[in-house]
Amino acid sequence: VQLQASGGGLGQAGGSLRLSCVASGRTLSGHVMAWFRQAPGKEREFVARISRSGTSTSYADVVKGRFTISRDNTGNTVYLQMNSLVPEDTAVYYCAADYYSYSSSIEDYAYWGQGTLVTVSS
Repeated sequence: VQLQASGGGLGQAGGSLRLSCVASGRTLSGHVMAWFRQAPGKEREFVARISRSGTSTSYADVVKGRFTISRDNTGNTVYLQMNSLVPEDTAVYYCAADYYSYSSSIEDYAYWGQGTLVTVSS
């Protein structure tokens, strides 16, 4: 699976951005999908995940209620809608896929996109 993330850019505090992750090489429907992020000088951390069918989602506490993960299996795309942005959301955001694990651990994801930078100004 090849993953291509996009949609990053400069956002303002309180504003919104929408990230997309398009998969190629294999159908997305057979994979759990997730978003992770890595802020400057920090380790990569879990943001959100979504089950293969899209009926189950899970979020990190710091984004719960502000971010929404969704997927379009027909279009082989996963989205991350980010609302009420805060400067602490500034990071490179990565989409990830795995066939087996519904997990929040980096180690459990076999496929990664290249990352898209989100910068939130105050």
